[in-house]
Amino acid sequence: MSKYKVGLISLGCDKNRIDSEIILGKLYEKYEIVNEPNSANIIIVNTCGFIEEAKQEAINTILEMSQYKNGNCKLLIATGCLTQRYGKELLELIPELDLIYGVNDYDSLLKGIDEFLTTNEKKDYCNYSNYSINEGERILTTPSHTAYLRVAEGCSNYCSYCAIPYIRGQYRSRKLEDIIQEANELAKKGVKEIILVAQDTTKYGVDIYGDNKIHQLIKEISNIDSIHWIRILYCYPEEIKENLIDEMAINPKVCHYIDLPLQHISNNVLKNMRRKSKKEDILKTINYIRTKMPDVVLRTSIITGFPGETEEDFCELKDFIKNVKIDKLGVFKYSQEEGTKAALMDNQIVEEVKEERYRELMLEQQKVSIEKNNNKIGKIYEVLVEGTKDDYWYGRSYEMAPEIDGAVWFKCDKILDVGNFIKIKVTEALEYDLIGVVCDESCK
Repeated sequence: MSKYKVGLISLGCDKNRIDSEIILGKLYEKYEIVNEPNSANIIIVNTCGFIEEAKQEAINTILEMSQYKNGNCKLLIATGCLTQRYGKELLELIPELDLIYGVNDYDSLLKGIDEFLTTNEKKDYCNYSNYSINEGERILTTPSHTAYLRVAEGCSNYCSYCAIPYIRGQYRSRKLEDIIQEANELAKKGVKEIILVAQDTTKYGVDIYGDNKIHQLIKEISNIDSIHWIRILYCYPEEIKENLIDEMAINPKVCHYIDLPLQHISNNVLKNMRRKSKKEDILKTINYIRTKMPDVVLRTSIITGFPGETEEDFCELKDFIKNVKIDKLGVFKYSQEEGTKAALMDNQIVEEVKEERYRELMLEQQKVSIEKNNNKIGKIYEVLVEGTKDDYWYGRSYEMAPEIDGAVWFKCDKILDVGNFIKIKVTEALEYDLIGVVCDESCK
């Protein structure tokens, strides 16, 4: 047979996407990478196992991919957080699987594939004590102008609802010079937007340098000429230092966009979540950021239905959304995850109450989002062009992270280069998207 074909399905977060890109980087010289699973001889599902919905999606995807074993597929592999969490149990529960790998086992991937194709023997390659950091050549699955860049792996916060420390290990930063080298390599490939990620990006450097170094990192990345935007996600509020905000405020390449995973605002719930911030600290941090960067866009995620969340706690959270007006906000219903402290707590909230509270918070945020977008009418934004659909071009302003924050839509008679920037004046606001007209002389 000629070169085997490999298809990969990546589920979950952007940190998992980076792992998927590293997997493809290890395979592409020996195997042909394909996008359609029906043409793949080897199918890999890189799973998420963070919450119940993600676990169910991962299992459903594995089962869906197993149907291709009736055709071209000779080998079905699962890797990622779900396999790291459940190991051999997953291999036994899903007999359609042939090989499983954990989150740090990709160096043995080629060997395992070769052995299976020779012996047809199912195997668990999960190393449950390997806490390295996945690095190496990547095949980007993002548009060529945008790439995620991991600054650290794991988490040491041990929030009571979260299994990540048990899956990915304690927090460990990458060396600054290694990150800068990778940023340079990405820039050479045409990447113009670097998105820094970790479980807790603002904690970068504490474990190996004795202090937060995220401000120094973004300053050095900004020295790469062809990098136009630097975006930072997962900035825990208690780790945000003045030196970071000061650097963001004065550095023209850093998007005035901060992702703050707050999870709640009630001190009662925050304490039970084992979060380090209190409501007063969170509000102070938000005010400081907005004072230093008046045009900043804040994004957060919150959890409702956490064990013991009273009606008073919920109303406090709802008032926070209404009054503080976070620009981008995602709501999640609490998921009772085995192995976490919160799973054993009394006063678990019934699903009907979780759903009702979820709906109320989403409706409140929709009002904020519409109000925020209406205030943008008449403003001019630099927009990163990403494609065309139904006679419209679309792209993103600095206010929009890929895939989660909407888009700017506009018409242009000329053929534009995807990955270039164009100035757009906003003329109409939708709930999450904006519509505008070109006001860039080079495109008229």
